[in-house]
Amino acid sequence: MMKKLVLLSILLAMVVIVLGAYARLTDAGLGCPDWPGCYGHLSFSKTTENIEIAQQAFPERPFEEHKAWNEMIHRYFASALGFLILVIFINSLFNKAYNKPVKLPLFLVFLVCFQGALGMWTVTLNLLPAIVMGHLLGGFTVLSCLFLLYLRLLNYRIPGGDAGMRQFGKYSILGIIILTGQIALGGWTSANYAALACTELPLCEGAWFERLDFAGAFSIPVAENYEFGAHDYAERMTMHIVHRIGALITFLYLCWFGIRLYAAAHSSLLKKLSVIMVLVLGAQIMLGVSNVVYSLPIAVAVMHNAVAACLMLVLVTISYTLYRKT
Repeated sequence: MMKKLVLLSILLAMVVIVLGAYARLTDAGLGCPDWPGCYGHLSFSKTTENIEIAQQAFPERPFEEHKAWNEMIHRYFASALGFLILVIFINSLFNKAYNKPVKLPLFLVFLVCFQGALGMWTVTLNLLPAIVMGHLLGGFTVLSCLFLLYLRLLNYRIPGGDAGMRQFGKYSILGIIILTGQIALGGWTSANYAALACTELPLCEGAWFERLDFAGAFSIPVAENYEFGAHDYAERMTMHIVHRIGALITFLYLCWFGIRLYAAAHSSLLKKLSVIMVLVLGAQIMLGVSNVVYSLPIAVAVMHNAVAACLMLVLVTISYTLYRKT
C-alpha cells in the first residue's frame, strides 16, 4: 500500500511540475490575484459565474478565464499532492514495525508545507523572482525526495554489492549539485522573462560581451509587480548567457561522469543508468536549443522542465545505487 501511494505521489509531483511550468509560460502566475482561492472563491465555477463581482473586487487585475483556469488547476493538483504526502506520513507512523522510513515522510510534510507557502508568496509578492525560482526548486526537491523514498521502500540493492564503485558517489553528488544550480539558473531566467533575451546561437547577437551586467542580472529591483520582468535588456541578456554557460558546464560534466561510470562499472544496472543519463542529457540540450531556434514554443519549454526533472531522478538513482547498503 505504501509503495503504491508513493508511486502515485511521484506521478502527481511530476504533473504538478509540468502544470507549474505551463502556468508560468502562459503568464498565468497571477491569473488568480489572491490565494488560496481565485477572485475570492475556492470553486472555479463560481468565479466564471461571478465575473463582474470579481472585477469589482480586483479592479487592477482584469479577469482572464484561461489564465485563471491554468493557475487554479495547478493549485488543485498541488493541493492533492500535499494531501497525499500527509497520508504517506500517517501511513509510515502506523508501519514502523515493518521498518518503514519515518523521517523522510516527516521531512516531506514540512517541505510540502513550505512549498505551499512559496506558492502563496508567489501571488502575494507579485511574482518576486527569488520566490518564483525557489518555488521551482521546491517542486524538484519534493519530487526527488519522493523518488528517494520509493527507492528505499523497494529495498533497492544489487546482489553482492558493489563497494568498489562508491568512490564515484562523490561525483554523482557533485552532478546533482551542478544540475540543481543549472535548474536554479533556468528558473531565474524564466522568472525574469529572459528566455528570449538572446535569439542566436551559440551565445548571443551583437557585441553581447560589452553589455554584460552580472550585478544587475542577479539583483532584485524594487517594483510593485514583477510580471513580465523588471530588469533591463542588458541584465536579462546576462541571465540568459549565464544559463547557457551553465548548460555547457552541466553537459560536459555529466558526459564525463557518464563515460567514467560506464567504463568502471561492473554491474549492468550502473552501465544502463549511465547510458540513460547521457541520453536524457542529450534530449535536454536539444530542447534547450529548440527553445531558442523556435522562439520558446510552450510545448518545448514545458518539456524542458519535465526532462530536467527526469535527469534529476536518474542522478538520484545513480547516487542511491552507489551509496546503498550492501
